[in-house]
Amino acid sequence: MKSLSPVDQLFLWLEKRQQPMHVAGLQLFSFPEDAGPKYVSELAQSIRDYCCPEPPFNQRLTRRFGQYFWTEDKQFDIDHHFRHEALPKPGRIRELLSLVSAEHSNLLDRERPLWEAHLIEGIRGRQFALYTKVHHSVVDGISAMRMGMRALSKDPQERDLPPVWAYKPEKKQRSLPSNPVDAMSSLARLTAGVSKQVATVPALARELYKVGQKAKTDPNYVSIFQAPDTMFNQCITGSRRFAAQSFALPRLRKLAGTFNCTINDLVLSMCGHALREYLISQNALPDQPLIAMVPLSLRKDDSAGGNQIALILANLGTHVCDPANRLRIVQASVKDAKRRFAQMSPEEILNFTALSMTPTGLNLLTGLAPKWRAFNVIISNVPGPREPLYWNGARLRGMYPVSVVLDRIALNITLTSYQDQLEFGLIACRRTLPSMQRLLDYLENSIRELEIAAGFK
Repeated sequence: MKSLSPVDQLFLWLEKRQQPMHVAGLQLFSFPEDAGPKYVSELAQSIRDYCCPEPPFNQRLTRRFGQYFWTEDKQFDIDHHFRHEALPKPGRIRELLSLVSAEHSNLLDRERPLWEAHLIEGIRGRQFALYTKVHHSVVDGISAMRMGMRALSKDPQERDLPPVWAYKPEKKQRSLPSNPVDAMSSLARLTAGVSKQVATVPALARELYKVGQKAKTDPNYVSIFQAPDTMFNQCITGSRRFAAQSFALPRLRKLAGTFNCTINDLVLSMCGHALREYLISQNALPDQPLIAMVPLSLRKDDSAGGNQIALILANLGTHVCDPANRLRIVQASVKDAKRRFAQMSPEEILNFTALSMTPTGLNLLTGLAPKWRAFNVIISNVPGPREPLYWNGARLRGMYPVSVVLDRIALNITLTSYQDQLEFGLIACRRTLPSMQRLLDYLENSIRELEIAAGFK
């Protein structure tokens, strides 16, 4: 038996019927040119033959003296974890997203290894999909994406590729916090290496004081607990709605070049516009701007080792209607955060992030202070592959992350890049946010408005 880390156990403690704690990915494929009418059925049978999974996919939970452990499932049943399904007619993307919404609402069975894979056929245009979900106690979102990529190939002629659960495991690597739950692990690290942590206290005190003082004079400056009360910050149910859309990266790069901003700045501005329009449609737009929690890369070189990520609070400019002005507010907010972290050591960045996010994390655990709100929504951008990928000859057309919704954080926007596309995956509580799929139209409208502001025809 192998014990779970405190952070991994935290994901199990947080899980409730209305708050499933699994992450997932939806991959959309086109048939190989030589595919016959039974291609997907034959693929499903070949996948089902991989019935002896590798760790962590063969591990189930057991509990001893109030502590969770991983132990090998000696009665592993591939039919419980792998499902071959077909969409109802007419087999549009709408039906696919409805199926993912329903599956993402369901808790994973803790009596078995905590994962499922759904091979879905019957999609228009000679396409099929693979929806895979894994509990957050097993992998984090970035690790899950890396696992999914390992099962794909750059060679369209390569066949007999095993599914992700049949690959030998790589050494587990946790990234720095990518959501408010992970921020709790940062709080634990404050107690480790006491002498090094104590040395960060003066710098942290100065920065927290500066943040408080600047927030008093600059209405667009983001400080802790500035996030307004919105419909995104209500209690959630267990019902989910998933929406996904691809946007052309060359189109966004052109805009970013015109406005002299980054793609991330542009994405945050797009989300600000979409959230503003959605709240207006619900007669629920607050006077104060919405605040997003955003993982931010601090890497200044091309190195691949180590984690250089922090969490920032970004002003989404939802209180202004002019798209160019909103983009300037977003850009200034992100630049302020980058400037602050540039003056800190890695330990100071980690601890500043933990102190900023811990009240939200504690509220998730206890629910005692719902007005303690550092942010309204989570927006994450995970870099993806730049070259086309294939799975047993089928070309990957799109890959959409499906993340976690938390109590009083009813919307999570996660995106990744693939070739010349930016893939948005939006997950929300279905009852808390009615007609959430309209956000996709509002995202498209935000690009058009910025193009008009830039003088594009």
